[in-house]
Amino acid sequence: MSVSAPTIVTKRQAEMSREEWDARVQLAACYRIFDMLGWTEMIFNHITLRVPGPQRHFLINPYGLWYREVTASNLVKIDLDGNLIGPSEWPVNRAGFVIHSAIHAAREDAHCIMHTHTTAGMAVACQRDGLASDNFYSALMHGHVAYHDFEGVTVRDDEKPRLVHSLGDKSYLILRNHGLLVCGRTVSEAFLRMWTIERACQIQQATQATGQPLIALLAEVLERTSKMPRQLEPGDPTDRKLFAALLRRVDEIDPSYRT
Repeated sequence: MSVSAPTIVTKRQAEMSREEWDARVQLAACYRIFDMLGWTEMIFNHITLRVPGPQRHFLINPYGLWYREVTASNLVKIDLDGNLIGPSEWPVNRAGFVIHSAIHAAREDAHCIMHTHTTAGMAVACQRDGLASDNFYSALMHGHVAYHDFEGVTVRDDEKPRLVHSLGDKSYLILRNHGLLVCGRTVSEAFLRMWTIERACQIQQATQATGQPLIALLAEVLERTSKMPRQLEPGDPTDRKLFAALLRRVDEIDPSYRT
């Protein structure tokens, strides 16, 4: 970091509300957490967060930076039409804009949206039957996962209504042949959802690789287990505790995301 960076950061902070700056810091931290966990795809994929306020503006990563290079000040703010709000030295990935803007516009509760191309997530997304409800984590999401058929690289506006229709009122979406997507009312809630579905996919991939018969779960067990996520809403500290623990680790590695 150059010696002039603190002055630049102070200027950026002065240009926005405290609420927006706090949102920027939290989102930048989430990018660093994804990087730490290996949930990256070079400079691609996205995590977006709605900016507090009456406008439907949201923050997205600068197209061209590694996740470990994302900071509070270089996040790009755009509106639902993709227009840049405020200065930025970086463009926005069209595919990220189409997917995220569609859901931000349609879902009042979708303040944070996360999309990944992890190996395990894509492996399950390519399977005809999708996510199987036969492990600890997938059982938690039983009946709560939506699917959207692959239509090619998501850069066309005409796909937006179909994407929104596929998601419906659910918060987990498997983009067939593509990857995973979750949304939440907070960064920490969305993160817990992404971690849950990622773990479910990892376990499914590992168990299938054994080639051995798998144990099916009873319908009543699945029904009971699938109600558990309702206890993990904002207000319950589970999602916040997990995110805070990861944040401490990221701060130990590199706290520059706060600038």
